[in-house]
Amino acid sequence: MKKMLKTGAFLLLLLFLLVQLYRPALNIKQGQAGSAGFVQFYRPPLAVGNILANSCYDCHSNNTNYKWYQYIQPVQVFTQGHINSGKEVLNFNEWNNYPNRKQKRLLQSIKKQIESEKMPLNSYTLLHRNARLNKLQVKTLINWFENQISLN
Repeated sequence: MKKMLKTGAFLLLLLFLLVQLYRPALNIKQGQAGSAGFVQFYRPPLAVGNILANSCYDCHSNNTNYKWYQYIQPVQVFTQGHINSGKEVLNFNEWNNYPNRKQKRLLQSIKKQIESEKMPLNSYTLLHRNARLNKLQVKTLINWFENQISLN
């Protein structure tokens, strides 16, 4: 019995080490010219830009600030899947490439997601506590997005 446990533990360790060899592409711009996209388009106040960068850009831009544990498998695969899904819906760096209609729809969607506290996701803020939005930040974002929606 003890030998079976040792063999099982060894196989699990070997599997864990082999899984580490798989490295999906990271969401980090590497030397290519980045697009300021959303920030360049709207030129929001610094407070709004900082909140978006801190709470949204890891999953909704072309440049993620990875934590050390996000380089370990299977966490990296989960993280990368989450980022890819987030960028499919909204990529702040690609804002200038969206048609006007999509931009308007996204502005309303972003505001709604923040108001309903659906974004940032709880699964994200669980490990990224500095990405949580306090009431003042929520109010700042809502007011700014309402203003932008009314201008469009």
